[in-house]
Amino acid sequence: MAMITKHFVTFYSPGIFVAEETTLPIDGWDTSMALRMAAGIKERHDAKPYGFRFTTRTRGEHDLDITARSSMHYFGVKVETLAEVEARQDPREAILLSNMRFNGYTRVATTTSGWRCSLPLNAEDVVL
Repeated sequence: MAMITKHFVTFYSPGIFVAEETTLPIDGWDTSMALRMAAGIKERHDAKPYGFRFTTRTRGEHDLDITARSSMHYFGVKVETLAEVEARQDPREAILLSNMRFNGYTRVATTTSGWRCSLPLNAEDVVL
């Protein structure tokens, strides 16, 4: 059986409890193309993507398996540090602050339009 390899991009949008996801095929790990595709994505409650991740999947003898995964690519976000969130002393951010402290998150990516959400920003993540 011949091996088949395909590339995909998964877009992440704010959800109620977890991120809404839309996965679409893409010719390759092309950031510019993914950003253009993101403009056409709308999830429940008009949520729009804040980021995406590429995957490469290979069909072997039994299944289509993920064989490579990119880091998370964020766009339309503001990077905030733990110190910045602490300095605001905003009672509405008590859960965010607690989560950052408890989980050791030093930075978060916070959406700048649409539904607000803050997500841990890992060292390998890319902010466009």
